Amino acid sequence: MALKVLVTGGAGFIGSNFIRHLLRTYPGYTVVNLDKLTYAGNLANLADVDSNPNYRFQKGDICDPGHAEAALRDGVDAVVHFAAESHVDRSIADARVFVETNIQGTYTLLDLARRTGVSRFVHVSTDEVYGSLAPDQVADEAWPLAPNSPYAASKAAADLLARSFWHTYSFPVIITRSSNNYGPHQFPEKLIPLMITHALEGNKLPVYGDGMNERDWIFVEDNCRALDRVLHAGRPGETYNVGSGEPVSNLALIRSLLRILGGSGVQIEFVADRPGHDRRYALDAGKVARALGWKPEVSLEKGLTRTVEWYRTHPEWVQNALSGEYRDYYEKFYVHRRASLARI
Repeated sequence: MALKVLVTGGAGFIGSNFIRHLLRTYPGYTVVNLDKLTYAGNLANLADVDSNPNYRFQKGDICDPGHAEAALRDGVDAVVHFAAESHVDRSIADARVFVETNIQGTYTLLDLARRTGVSRFVHVSTDEVYGSLAPDQVADEAWPLAPNSPYAASKAAADLLARSFWHTYSFPVIITRSSNNYGPHQFPEKLIPLMITHALEGNKLPVYGDGMNERDWIFVEDNCRALDRVLHAGRPGETYNVGSGEPVSNLALIRSLLRILGGSGVQIEFVADRPGHDRRYALDAGKVARALGWKPEVSLEKGLTRTVEWYRTHPEWVQNALSGEYRDYYEKFYVHRRASLARI
């Protein structure tokens, strides 16, 4: 059965990779991309699918009921909800927009999706809702939520809202909590692209604290495959962790990047730690493996090598992202194209 899928935040890093995955894997599906186009929303990420007749972009804010309702019209079968403010440092500087988008926006979308009869709603969350773990701890889906940053707290609140819609209304919500994603098209403020772009330019690589904070990293295409399995075979009301199960310290990760890049360790510069910096995240992804047959296919070494090569060979994308020029893409391409079509 061909589905019509609404993807929120589809111009972002993971969302754009997921849209590309859906259109490539399911040629008969229709994909609607609802994105506000904040600083992290880059339509150039989807330039290769712009002409696909099964893809449609709609500029809009999930906090605006009118925008959300318009995107849900005409028989949307499923929603995959990525749209969120996601950068921890930004949430520490100003948490307000995180509360608005991640909590209020998620509520607005859930409520309208329920009222319009959406048959499946995948809420994409993060391992950060579990908080910082001790060296011998691994979080499964039953692990208590203990978010430590405003970003993580806003995502935990959204998770609980999603859970409540299942238990109160029997609305078919499924939650995924993934570890740190990386790969092509990730905005350069995030750790891996930040380190790559700094190293390529010969700049210092800023590392918080002692660099021993541990994260579980997953290549974005592996997460997209997991989301595919959850969308099609996940059980409503369930939560699925998605991760590699192999946490690595930030310092070890950066040294791996430098080895691939041919850079020097002297580029590493330790800087003051950020407030409330979680020491360690570690996920047990056994449930999604047992229930849905998913497992990661891309090793960290191979994923980092592919990611480095992408950033090395796409300097124009990086420059546009850093300069903000990508924000003109919507006006230059979508608005002008629609105006031209209207005159035909």
